[in-house]
Amino acid sequence: MSGRERVRHVAELLDEPTPVQAIADRADVSRTTADDELQQLQSDDWVTETTVDGTKAYDLNPVRMLFDEVTDLITSHSRDELESQLTELTEDQEELATNYEVDSLGAFREQLATEELSATELRDRRNVITTWKAINTELGLLKHALQLYDDVVELSSPRIDSPSTLA
Repeated sequence: MSGRERVRHVAELLDEPTPVQAIADRADVSRTTADDELQQLQSDDWVTETTVDGTKAYDLNPVRMLFDEVTDLITSHSRDELESQLTELTEDQEELATNYEVDSLGAFREQLATEELSATELRDRRNVITTWKAINTELGLLKHALQLYDDVVELSSPRIDSPSTLA
């Protein structure tokens, strides 16, 4: 891989805002090369510029990530598959609510503050919170995918009946 390709690869793996020098170090390129490529990625909406401890840094563009994840769901699953996944995750969420006698993640978290729980129970509940949050995230992505499904499929299908406007 070229130096610029290594910078792009490192940028794709970012999970938090990261200073330019740290990205350069991970990609084994000069800071200038990293900064130039990161500026190009920013102009392409792949990353956003920010600061970490007063130093210029970059992070993945969360809007682009959302649309990429939704598009991936749509292109790799049928509408029926997405609806089935939505049903399964909703059932999982309802099971958590029933098991802990709450109606939402917020209510479940409130129990942590109001009930006397042992350290083991607190650890178990932290794991449940992580699971519940993951389910909520997946539910949100699935709902977005289902809302945009027809539009994405239509826009990504080749147009046979209409003449090209690029000719």
